[in-house]
Formats: sequence, C-alpha cells, structure tokens
Amino acid sequence: MFKKKKLMAVLVAVAMVSALFAVNGASANTYWQYWTDGIGYVNATNGQGGNYSVSWSNSGNFVIGKGWQYGAHNRVVNYNAGAWQPNGNAYLTLYGWTRNPLIEYYVVDSWGSYRPTGDYRGSVYSDGAWYDLYHSWRYNAPSIDGTQTFQQYWSVRQQKRPTGSNVSITFENHVNAWGAAGMPMGSNWSYQVLATEGYYSSGYSNVTVW
Repeated sequence: MFKKKKLMAVLVAVAMVSALFAVNGASANTYWQYWTDGIGYVNATNGQGGNYSVSWSNSGNFVIGKGWQYGAHNRVVNYNAGAWQPNGNAYLTLYGWTRNPLIEYYVVDSWGSYRPTGDYRGSVYSDGAWYDLYHSWRYNAPSIDGTQTFQQYWSVRQQKRPTGSNVSITFENHVNAWGAAGMPMGSNWSYQVLATEGYYSSGYSNVTVW
C-alpha cells in the first residue's frame, strides 16, 4: 500500500485487516479484489469478464481490481484502461502477493499526484519503456496474513503510460530484474490483479484485463 499509510495502519481494526483481502470470484481473469477503508465515496462495478470501473471522491484508501486467484511469474497481463482520471494519489498497477517470504509487489504503469519510490535497486526495460526498481519495508501493516512486517517490491514506469489502448505487462521481465537486484519472489503465490489503488483522492477508472 502507500508508504504514507504507515501511521494509519496501526489504527486499522483487526476486522478491517481481514476485510482488506476478502475477495470474491476465482476463475481466469475474473478474480475480484475489493477493499475500501470506508472513508469517503467509492463506487465500484464488477463488470463482465475482466472489466471493472471505480468512481471515487474524497476517499480514504482503497484497492480494487480484477485478475487471477493465483499469481504467476511468467504471466503476460493484457489490459485496456479506457478511463484513468485520478485527482490526487492513485496508482494504476499490476498488484499481488507471495508468501514464503511475504511480499507485496507492484508494477505501476500510471499514477496521480504521487509517484512511488523506495530504496532504488536499478531499472529494467520492458514493454517499450524503462521501469525503476525499488524495495521497501512495511512494519506491523495489513497483509494477506493479517498484521505483519513484510517487503514491498516495486517496478515504476519512468513516464506515465498512455491509456485508452490495448497494452501488456510482461511480468517475467520484472520478476527477473527484481531477482537480479537481490529481491527474489516468494514460493507461494497469492492473487494477482490489475488494480486501481487510491489514497485520499478522487477520480474515475474503467479497466479491462485479460
């Protein structure tokens, strides 16, 4: 999640931590990830197939997306962000988790007012652009296994990716680059989604993933 959430994380109730990673749907690209902290207005629509949309206004934090119940290191994720209109902090990102060890990972193609960073570990060229690699830690923060301390792996596009057309994320390129930078993935894959994440912002997104 956003690095700015560190203080907020200690205030999150146990029940909310569990709800953060409660998802519905499990087949193909229709796995539905939905969580909001209940602050502000967030209206998400689980559309047909791999489509979803989110409209938010003066929100707190939320993570909403579609994808797969289990991640894969060699998956090519195709998507079309027909609408991506953030006003404030938000990410358009491939997002997921592994266990053993517990890792939260991001491949960020676009963002709002805040471009995420961390401990810089190099860069990788993938799908026509350079991505910067970052490593960070979250301490006593929400995770798929409750409140935990865990690593975050980031690949952040150097320039925001244009939206409105069919594009791909070759995830294996990022996994290989992370590994070469001393950031190996966990052995047990949890879900993997093309997500909209917002943090105290407003906006609208409409995304189809396959």
